[in-house]
Amino acid sequence: MTLLQNTMTGAHHLGSVGFTRAILRFGVGREEKSLATDAYSILESLDLHEFAFRPAAGLPFGTLKRLELARALASHPKLLLLDEPAAGLTHHEVDELGATIKRIRDQYGLTVLLVEHHMGLVMGISDRVVAMEFGRKISEGLPNEVQGDPRVIEAYLGTPA
Repeated sequence: MTLLQNTMTGAHHLGSVGFTRAILRFGVGREEKSLATDAYSILESLDLHEFAFRPAAGLPFGTLKRLELARALASHPKLLLLDEPAAGLTHHEVDELGATIKRIRDQYGLTVLLVEHHMGLVMGISDRVVAMEFGRKISEGLPNEVQGDPRVIEAYLGTPA
């Protein structure tokens, strides 16, 4: 599938044509055009529009991560849950990801819940941070408060603060 088609799949629940009408292709064209226009706009906001009609297969890993964001945004969420989005990315790609998350958060008016082990990313984009150790909350607050919490330092660095 192309990047545009991939992004459109994120909006599948927004369709109103229904199964029977889809089989008969009644009203599908208008709906597909609307979904494609929205998906293309999302790809533009993530600087992916130049690849919109290319297959997703074979694209760089960082580009595929942005495609995953595009697909999620196509569902028009109010809350975006990102589970370790920086996994496997280079330092440069992590920096780009952080800027992208902040930009889409503001552009789309989203609440973003980020589960991430990359502390540079977490501290760089978060308004509030919750640090956990073995499923138990050990600290919560502003990024600089949590980063300096002795319990967090001990849990994450393995030495007493």
